[in-house]
This record gives sequence, C-alpha cells and structure tokens, in this order.
Amino acid sequence: MPVNLNLPPWHPVPGVTLSSISAGIKADGSDDMLLVSLPVGSQTASVFTQNAFCAAPVTVAREHLTQSEGQSRALLINSGNANAGTGEPGIVATRLHCSAVANAMAIPVESVLPFSTGVIGELLDDEVMLSGIASAAQQMSDDWPAAARAIMTTDTLPKLSSRQVVIDGTTITLTGMSKGAGMIQPNMATMLAYVFTDATIVASDLQVALDTAVDASFNSITVDSDTSTNDACVLSATAQSVELSPSHVAWPQFTDALNALCLDLAHAIVRDAEGATKFITVNVSGGRSVQESKTVAYAIANSPLVKTAMFASDANVGRLLMAVGKAGINELDSEQVKVSIGDVLAFERGGIAKGYTEEKGAAQMAGEEISVYVDLGRGKQTVSVYTSDLSHDYVSINADYRS
Repeated sequence: MPVNLNLPPWHPVPGVTLSSISAGIKADGSDDMLLVSLPVGSQTASVFTQNAFCAAPVTVAREHLTQSEGQSRALLINSGNANAGTGEPGIVATRLHCSAVANAMAIPVESVLPFSTGVIGELLDDEVMLSGIASAAQQMSDDWPAAARAIMTTDTLPKLSSRQVVIDGTTITLTGMSKGAGMIQPNMATMLAYVFTDATIVASDLQVALDTAVDASFNSITVDSDTSTNDACVLSATAQSVELSPSHVAWPQFTDALNALCLDLAHAIVRDAEGATKFITVNVSGGRSVQESKTVAYAIANSPLVKTAMFASDANVGRLLMAVGKAGINELDSEQVKVSIGDVLAFERGGIAKGYTEEKGAAQMAGEEISVYVDLGRGKQTVSVYTSDLSHDYVSINADYRS
C-alpha cells in the first residue's frame, strides 16, 4: 500500500478531453491506452529522459515538438509496452500510430505527441494500436481518474492532483497526473507526468516554468537510481483563460502552483514506490553548490544499505556516514559535518554526537515518514531529495515483473 498518499482534489481543465480504453496491450485487460485532445491554440513544453537508449516515442515526440513549435493538439499514451530498444522499426511504428491519431482527429501529424511505458525491447502491435486509436478517438470525455489509471504499470493507485489560483478575477486550474513506482531516478524521470492548465501561455515561457518545477520535484526523487528509457514530463496550456507571461504580476502565483503540483505528483511516485513502507526525505545543507548538495543527497537516498536500514528502523549512523563519504566531495572536512535522524543529532565534530543512542535514532525511524538531515558545513546551498526504503517486496515485484 502507498505510504500516506493523500492528494488534493482534482479539477477538470477547460479545453482538455480524454479517452482511456483497454486496447489489448496489457494481458490483464485493464485500460492501457489514453488519448488526450487539446484545443486549437494550445501550447506545450516538455522534459524528456536523458537515457542514451531513449524509446522511439521519445524521439518522435521531440521531433514533433520542434516541428510544431509547441503547438500540440493530442497526446497518445500507452502502457504495458515501452516501445524502447526497438530500433528503426519502433520509430516507424510510432510514426504510423501518430498518423492514425492525426487522421482520426483531423489534426496535423506533427501536433501529435506519443508516449509509451512498460516492458522494454518489444515492438508494439500495430493492429492493436491502430484499432485502439480508432476506438479511443470516438470516446472522448472528462474522466480524469480513468485517464490516470490507464497510464499505470506497477503503480497501485492512480496519481491525480490539482491546484487553482485566482488571477485577474479568474480561476486558473492546473491539473496533473503521473505514473511511476520503479525504475525511478529521473535525469531530466519508469515515470510519466502530464500537467494541463487553461491559462494562455506561450511554449517558451511554459518551458522555463516547467524546467524550474521539474528540478525541485521529478528531478529530486529516486526509488532505485535507475533512469528509464521513456521518462517524460509534459506541460500543456489550453489557452482557454487568462494570458500569462513572466512579466505578469501574477506569474509567481502561477509558478508557485505549478511547483506545488509537480511536487505532489513526484511525492506520489515515491509514496507508491515498489515495495515501499516508508517515505524518506533527505535534506542536505551547507553545500558549496546545489549540485554538490544534491550529489550527497542522492548518495544517501540511493544506498541499498541505507534504504534497507530504513526498512528495518536500524539506526546505523555508520551507513549514513559511508554514503556521505562516498559522494566524492573534494576536501570535505568530516569535522564540519553534522548528521541528524529526525530531530536527533547523531554525528558532529568527527564523531558520534554526545548523548546519541541507537534507541533514540530508531525511534525516529519507526514511523512511515523519516527525515535525514546532513549539514556539510562548507557553504549555503540546500536541497531535498525524496526516496523510499528497500523492502523484500521490491525484489519480489521486479523478479516477477515479466512472469
């Protein structure tokens, strides 16, 4: 079960219609295709995986975004098959599927953005995809929860959330969905995220806002340190409401809402991580740069020894020190480093803190929410990275994934 996963209520976004169906990609018969329709004038920004073996849909989506200058009209998303590691046949198939969407919706093919998630190394069945696209295009609705379920793979629950802000007397809605539970350390995150707003915003401004939001959310989570071949985060503005840009006095209201929404969805991925029993926040302060602080945070968050200790509520400070020390920070002075588990100081001045006991540390680790604090004592930069523990179930889920 997800760890304390409680998302805010969701709201439909004017201009967005959706269709989720069972096309027959997944063997269990659950919904596995989502078609999203966007109105004329919509603008889209995106962030994609940096994995060198990026999937065919990632390649084609990048091409279409460039060709259309961000003027997207449809998103085609399938789960159960990643269409990754499929070479040129995968590219050809993806383009065929985009053409089918364009024909069914009477829109330019370059305005169709394709996305896939699931098993790597298998071609998508063209017959299944084309039949599904034809069916989905005839069933557009506003069933957002069904849409969030259709993009799931090993997720246990759909991840759907909203934020609303009032600008110039008008309520602006931002609603997003994400999927992901394993193969999660975004380097941009198996993760997909789609955020929609009814505001009128040009693609270049959307891109700046999305890059900032992703850095503190989807680019600050890890389950197992593995970056998927298919990761993507998309932000679309449907141009049904107030026109916004960085020069607008209310732009910070919009970006604050976007940042909060993305953090909701990123946290939801970690809380629903494969086999997770705990949600862990690793806070690293005192770095000379953001990258330095994030490097240390990820060294802790990705350590199997730290993650298994968290699962067992084993307050082994040595594992935390090991992770900090292996991060490769030049000229790190251990005498300046402080480590706390929750509000219990565990390490300072090069040794175990006076009065610290493993019983005190274990008490901080016994709950479902754990915070680790590391002060590097050499600068002013602070970051937070979010992760899960490593349980027996994680191994079972991934050992059995294709069986």
